[in-house]
Amino acid sequence: MKKILSIIVCFLSICFLCISCKEKKVTLGKGISFEKEENIRYGNTAEQVMDLYIPHQEVSKKKDIFIIIHGGGWRGGDKSQLTFFTLSLMQKFPDHIFANINYRLATATQPGIPEQTDDIGEVIQYLEKKLKYNPRLILLGNSAGAHLSMLYAYHFDAKKRVKAVVNIVGPSDLSDPGFEKYADYSFVKNFLVNPQFLIPGMTKTSYASPVSWIDSTSAPTLSYYGNRDQIIPLSQMRTLDSILLQNNIHHETYEFNGGHLDWDKSPNDKFLIDKIALFLKQPDKK
Repeated sequence: MKKILSIIVCFLSICFLCISCKEKKVTLGKGISFEKEENIRYGNTAEQVMDLYIPHQEVSKKKDIFIIIHGGGWRGGDKSQLTFFTLSLMQKFPDHIFANINYRLATATQPGIPEQTDDIGEVIQYLEKKLKYNPRLILLGNSAGAHLSMLYAYHFDAKKRVKAVVNIVGPSDLSDPGFEKYADYSFVKNFLVNPQFLIPGMTKTSYASPVSWIDSTSAPTLSYYGNRDQIIPLSQMRTLDSILLQNNIHHETYEFNGGHLDWDKSPNDKFLIDKIALFLKQPDKK
């Protein structure tokens, strides 16, 4: 009976959250509510849109921002895939702003890098202008979105606004032989990076690898990898941890039981959110 009641409560909660998604105001429990703006255009193309959630609590306080970046192999995916997870984060972090973004998808004729990292930068500029202050940022992404989160934070964040990176099953080293088994690796190797932006002596895969850009000033990073992931091998986790450690960057890494898409399934999702909360409570470390 208790199990049936738990299932019913969980189902009603999901229904409530889904209904809330259709309203301009999202209420997630006693004293937790957000103003929601959907499909805000932050750039000039139809792909450059985001959903923005601003808490009603302490309106005058300058709040940190989660920027949520979806996966999909750089060529697919949509922000809607992370809507429910974003709502779950909002329950845990009721005093943060959340921007769940889309970005320009890559094709064989339109490389993803640096356009996709440029999109993150454009989101940040939009938010700074809208909020009228320079917020501290937490970049959180899964798979390709985690890769873009790390790449932006380690290489493109010239003003060092990124407070932390949450890397969920993200490729950190695109030249890793283990990653070459990825079904779409030929696209990654040949078309992901615009060759006009390459630095002499670097290959496309090394340029697009977050680990290539880690130094002593890089953002603290929490990573989450599946022990049965057939897309992102655990060698990616070990390489990332090793280079973060070499540069004395504060980082935490956890493994979950499951494959590439199991990170947001119970109990993995709750474990991750709890670890993010603890990670962000720690004093800023480098």
